[in-house]
Amino acid sequence: MSRFYSPSAFVFYGLFAFLIVATLIARTLIRRGKVGGDTARNLMDRIWAWWVMIGVLALIFTLGATAITVFFALCSVAALREFATITHTRRADHDALAVAFYVVLPLQYLLVWLHVPIFATLLIPVYCFLLLPVVTVFKGEVKDFLTRVSETQWGLMVCVYCVSHIPAILQLDIPGYRYSAFTLVAWLILVVQASDVLQYVWGKSLGRHLLAPRVSPSKTVEGLLGGMLSASLLGMALAGITPFAWWQAGLVALVVTTFGFLGGLIMSAIKRDRGVKDWGTLVQGHGGILDRLDSLVFSAPVFLHILAWGWL
Repeated sequence: MSRFYSPSAFVFYGLFAFLIVATLIARTLIRRGKVGGDTARNLMDRIWAWWVMIGVLALIFTLGATAITVFFALCSVAALREFATITHTRRADHDALAVAFYVVLPLQYLLVWLHVPIFATLLIPVYCFLLLPVVTVFKGEVKDFLTRVSETQWGLMVCVYCVSHIPAILQLDIPGYRYSAFTLVAWLILVVQASDVLQYVWGKSLGRHLLAPRVSPSKTVEGLLGGMLSASLLGMALAGITPFAWWQAGLVALVVTTFGFLGGLIMSAIKRDRGVKDWGTLVQGHGGILDRLDSLVFSAPVFLHILAWGWL
């Protein structure tokens, strides 16, 4: 089946249709004076940024597994750079960072691409955990040693190890599943990102009770519940393109959106600790790459493990 007519392609067609509707609604609200000033500019910036991001993802998906792996490797490069920018790095940490960027990151994605799951699973949480402090300790700088080493290790876990689970899903071969793993990646991205958007919509519409005001002042209990349940219903409605029964699709969607929310909350806590609003400015209206990946960082490994343990 051509990728242009595959279930994953139709997921993207649905996203483009949604963006067309969102663009028309936003322009109508601005034209009628319902939204104006900085709010209007921010709204249009966000919508156009989504056009670009969905367009890039759709193009990458038509190019195949290698292109998707390279794309997320480049995302990891940008994310790790954003993470390293706001951490307590010193000159003595430059060698460890060089190893992280130029050795560990490409090796992790090479192992994923070559489908060597054992080493891809162990490289960062085991070998890098043991060896990166060795690279740092020989520089002789002991001030904040534990903090600096931990931040480098955590950056690799979040920005490289967890993100690499997204293209790793493409290596799964699920018995009896009639579609390709491209569809599963598209389903995951759609459900998790829809949860983020719907949490914002429900929060602005009905939000009354702040969830964690010191961490993320805009998140509300109503927004969280409305967004997660709505995205779970979406995942359930798309059960036909997954290996799940309808109730399993709803349950899996609920699990991945829960972890997606927790990922966003934890990454927000790190930003608040470092005194920054966004991880970067790469994506207009959306901050940096990590601001877009924070939900997938926690949900992708869980989704892969659900598939690997329950459907292989």
